[in-house]
Amino acid sequence: MSAPMLTSAEQRSAARQLTLAMLALGLLVLGLVWRWLAPDQGGVSQLLLGVASLLVAVPVMRSAWYSLRFPSLHGITDQLIALAMLGAWATGDLLTAALLPIIMIFGHVLEERSVIGSQEAIHALGKLTRSHARLVQADGGIVEVDNGTLNTGDVVEVRAGDRVPADGVVLSGQASLDTAPITGESVPLEASVGVQVFGGAINLDGVLRLEVTRTGNESTLGKVIALMQNAERSKPPITRLLERYAGSYMVLVLLLAAVTWFVTNDAQAMLAVLVAACPCALVLSAPATAIAGIAVAARHGILIRSSAFLEELADLTSLVVDKTGTLTFGTLRLQSLETAAPDRQTVLNLAASLGSASSHPVSRALAVLATQEHRLALTDIRERQGLGVVAQTDQGEAALGRPELFEQLGIVTTAVPIHDGPIAGLALNGQFLAWLLLADSVKPEARQALQELRDLGLGRQLLLTGDRQSVADSLALEVGISDVEAQALPEDKLNRVLGEIGSGFRPMVVGDGINDSLALKAGVVGVAMGAGGADIALASADVVLIGSDLRRLGTCVRLSRQCRQTLQVNVIIGLGWTLAIVVFAAFGWLGAAGAMIAAVLHNLSTLLVLGNAGRLLRFQEPLLKLED
Repeated sequence: MSAPMLTSAEQRSAARQLTLAMLALGLLVLGLVWRWLAPDQGGVSQLLLGVASLLVAVPVMRSAWYSLRFPSLHGITDQLIALAMLGAWATGDLLTAALLPIIMIFGHVLEERSVIGSQEAIHALGKLTRSHARLVQADGGIVEVDNGTLNTGDVVEVRAGDRVPADGVVLSGQASLDTAPITGESVPLEASVGVQVFGGAINLDGVLRLEVTRTGNESTLGKVIALMQNAERSKPPITRLLERYAGSYMVLVLLLAAVTWFVTNDAQAMLAVLVAACPCALVLSAPATAIAGIAVAARHGILIRSSAFLEELADLTSLVVDKTGTLTFGTLRLQSLETAAPDRQTVLNLAASLGSASSHPVSRALAVLATQEHRLALTDIRERQGLGVVAQTDQGEAALGRPELFEQLGIVTTAVPIHDGPIAGLALNGQFLAWLLLADSVKPEARQALQELRDLGLGRQLLLTGDRQSVADSLALEVGISDVEAQALPEDKLNRVLGEIGSGFRPMVVGDGINDSLALKAGVVGVAMGAGGADIALASADVVLIGSDLRRLGTCVRLSRQCRQTLQVNVIIGLGWTLAIVVFAAFGWLGAAGAMIAAVLHNLSTLLVLGNAGRLLRFQEPLLKLED
């Protein structure tokens, strides 16, 4: 009766129990009124109370029998209430036999209604995965379909006000997207050509055409739901510890109740001990806290696979972080333009036009420098393998590529700039125009995020990358990391992480690529970048940052420590309150209606635990702003 999470079948069972409890309560009130109005007709009053007790006996005994077949912590409560009810019957106290289970059933209903709402959150997320989509057909026509029928590679149109039907990449158009349900970001995402978008986001303005990349359970939102469901079913370490001693606890309670009966010869005191010893508050202290923490994390765009990792985050002492795709965007971007041409935009438009004619990573990076309408018309396109692209324009022959390309074409260039990254030159009609310097740029929040982690106690930070030493050193200096290991293979990363653990550190490992998967699995907590992260990295990680905002790493640690404090308070409430009620019950200090008073106090402690866990839902990060 007291399970913290309910399936649909269990919800129907709880509704039936509540109905029976309300009927029994009506009969009980009628019986008491009859006893008051007609004290000489005690038999009728007893009959009404007996029927009331029989009504609520059915769910109580069924739950107790189920808990004997399938032992659990929650089952102890069911067994103790059943024993207390049998004891009340045996002593002829039909009022207690009826009122006691009624109080407990109403208490359990309050528990289930108070528990954080994780089922409702998952249900709400599930609704986001079901929507209509405007599928663009081969002939250009548009037909509205259920998004569940979409396949990878389909092209869909998303109008203003529509929900993005699946994960995809923008083919054309520009719009602002509300991604708060998925990433937790309050600032809209500006979507343009080449940008990856998440299913479930809402198009605030503009019209987009997307190529679908992931659908259904493979989409980001589908994985969010799966992770929440897995986290909900997981058991925190303290819960597993309590389960280990559940049998011994039951024996101890029965012995204490027997001693109370033997010493006081007071049936109410004995029944009160059985009721007071119900460990609901203590049992719910850990899962209620964990569910609240996981729900808050999901609201901030953080997916935690298990409550065990939520606890581990509080004790981290070091950071091992990847470079490409983690501290950097993982894609080439134009870093600087060296040109003597007066109109820089004309140079960029020409570079984008030539870049769109090639699939080389450098060309793709330059292709986004201008929209389709600003690109030049090209004819006679010739791609020089490994060198660049040459094509005809209205103004003559244009060339984009490595310095060696211009040597072959006989075009005199300016001095090649010193740059630790790709360089592309641009020429038009035999005249050299510009050098375009590209690099994988650092995420603007990287330095701030790493400083926050140092402030939180993760002072030992290691940059572990497969990139060149010079590139790694330059980036480490920019973000404030002093320990660098470059040109690291996957097994090198794994060994370094194991070495950190062997040295007594508890590392958080952050990465996004296939080569990070071994290290992510080996770390105390592995964190993967959700946006653009490799599937194997996401599968190996314990925590996923959906929006890939590095400042959420600090959120993880702060939330974990807040959860630990809440859990400690909950355990004190659950254990201390239970012990206090048991002592009061054993000494008969709860009075003649000891069992019923114990039931009320028991439910009050449970609600205190749930209320304290619910305070976590108010956890808010300060507005995330980039440092100047």
